[in-house]
Amino acid sequence: MVDPLTRRRILHRALYVGLVAAILFLRLLPVNPMATGIPGPDLTLALTLAWVLRRPDYVPALLIAAAFLLEDLMFWRPVGLWALIVLVGTEFLRAREGATRDLPFLLEMALVAGVMVAMLLLNRMILGLAMVDQPALGLELLRLVMTLIAYPFVVALSRLAFGLRRAAPGEIDPLGHRL
Repeated sequence: MVDPLTRRRILHRALYVGLVAAILFLRLLPVNPMATGIPGPDLTLALTLAWVLRRPDYVPALLIAAAFLLEDLMFWRPVGLWALIVLVGTEFLRAREGATRDLPFLLEMALVAGVMVAMLLLNRMILGLAMVDQPALGLELLRLVMTLIAYPFVVALSRLAFGLRRAAPGEIDPLGHRL
């Protein structure tokens, strides 16, 4: 018999993989809902950052790396670069998860925005050093803004639909382990 904590972790990890696969499928559809030229948000990134700040044990580093490596392959980006940058950003947030539990949501959004800007700049710097063609900076900044606008909705959906919430300070699981 699997204990409840392990079962919950496995189910949430499977849910994360399913959500990433659904987002990837929707992005691959030949439909452009934004015909005006405004890029859509990076929902995979918003979902990953929201889940890492709420329950980092539900999204291990290997799962994040695999999800973004698959995205790199599907969207013809330099293989592994964005996956590595996202992994570094999420590990930065994961290390501060305990300190961010009591942050108001606006400060959490500011922290996420800072990490996303750093990730974008690091990506552009590495691609620039390798002399790889890059999308226009304005489009990438607009995509970043759209992702930040989508972030509260991703957090709300994660909380309301999937029951994903932050662990309270001092909270223990059914087996007596601190979260």
